[in-house]
Amino acid sequence: MNRFYFWFTAALLYVFFVVWYTNFDGPMQEDEIAEVLKQARASGRSVQSLKTLEDFMRTDTGNDFIMVNLLDMNESPPDLPATGPGADPMQLINHYMEHMYPAQFKRASHPIFFGRAVADAMDISGVEGANHWDQGALFRYRSRRDIIAIATNPAFNERHDYKMAALTKTIAFPVEPVLNPGDARIVFGLLLFSIFSLLDMFLFRRRLSAEAT
Repeated sequence: MNRFYFWFTAALLYVFFVVWYTNFDGPMQEDEIAEVLKQARASGRSVQSLKTLEDFMRTDTGNDFIMVNLLDMNESPPDLPATGPGADPMQLINHYMEHMYPAQFKRASHPIFFGRAVADAMDISGVEGANHWDQGALFRYRSRRDIIAIATNPAFNERHDYKMAALTKTIAFPVEPVLNPGDARIVFGLLLFSIFSLLDMFLFRRRLSAEAT
């Protein structure tokens, strides 16, 4: 293979990844917002929930964001049909996430961190009952449009009760990265360059050395 086409393939792979991983459609438009709010009202959401949702959509910048999740697991969750009697909270969460993971990956959204708490909150102010958490997780979403599409899928509503039954309390709030060295576009670019550099060394430089001898 010609070295030009070799590196052109690497560049093409990176471009495909960036195009898939990046939102190029801009912020949510008025017609999209109106349709989501119409569906939300029909589902019976509270006034405060509707206001939070509308603010979330109307302040859309078009950028990706990270959902920060704090979870306090319910050690005695109720029995639910799909998980049966005696299921622990993680079984309920896993049933809920069976829909979420495929829907997320389809839209270049995915978990980037998951961990278990090793102590109660060490710095807390102005919040009642928030000293204890069992787990923390970060989920990356390509855009606000993508998370809205996931959340309005009927499969999400069908399984959302399993998530809530698995938890005693939870907080989830979105943040837009200001500094994110772990952005997958950076990591994937460095990994791709490293792999193709090694292949270049073994495939082409060995060939040149053999031809020279």
